[in-house]
Amino acid sequence: MAESKKYDRVAIVTGGASGIGFVLARAMAENRYAVVIADMQNAESSAEKLRRDGLSAVGVKADVTSVEDTTNMVEFAVKTFGGLDVLVNNAGIFTSLTLKPFDQISPAEWMKVMEVNTLGPFLCVKAAVPSMRARGAGRVVNIASTSQLKGAPYMLHYTSSKGAVVAFTRSLARELGSDGITVNSIAPGFTLSDGVLATGMEEKMGDVVRRTSRSIQRDQVPADLVGALLFFSGHGSAFITGQTLAVDGGSVFL
Repeated sequence: MAESKKYDRVAIVTGGASGIGFVLARAMAENRYAVVIADMQNAESSAEKLRRDGLSAVGVKADVTSVEDTTNMVEFAVKTFGGLDVLVNNAGIFTSLTLKPFDQISPAEWMKVMEVNTLGPFLCVKAAVPSMRARGAGRVVNIASTSQLKGAPYMLHYTSSKGAVVAFTRSLARELGSDGITVNSIAPGFTLSDGVLATGMEEKMGDVVRRTSRSIQRDQVPADLVGALLFFSGHGSAFITGQTLAVDGGSVFL
């Protein structure tokens, strides 16, 4: 008797090798998604961690600002698993940034953040949509941030880029609705990802966020985003598109 397939649907998670991305990739794999982890580093070794747990996952090295890499990423997913159902645009620049007044941000730093955080999702969607159209349906889930909803200071390039992600989500939802493809965003609050913990950002920002703005006064962890991701990726959200869901412990109310 042939072994039954371990997955029902196929997803790409960009920036999926570590931090929030890896937690999301694992959650999808545990919920019968075949997951393609796309990242600049450690993509295949991170996928191997999931395979050791009996999950369906592969890794592919991909720079989301590269047309060639994003095209190859999608082609690899289709060749390996037979199609593509969900794209999670998670890759982004955040933890490598330092808080600084806007007039101390160089044009080069501004453009680098914009390239990864806005051009990246655009190129990934452009590469992914043809395969979703071929299936007659699809889900795009963009990882935004509540920083742009609050007007957070001293990271103007980052907050501006995440505001662009929300606008991108809304406009793209209009264009893809007739194809059966939904486009939604998840806006996390300040999250204790591996990168945040490694850089010491939690010491500077974590206690302030908890005490001054959250209704649920505890640290946010990557696992807090899993429920929203599985909802936007699944069949239950088929009539929801163009929306941004704040997952931040009740700091921002939309």
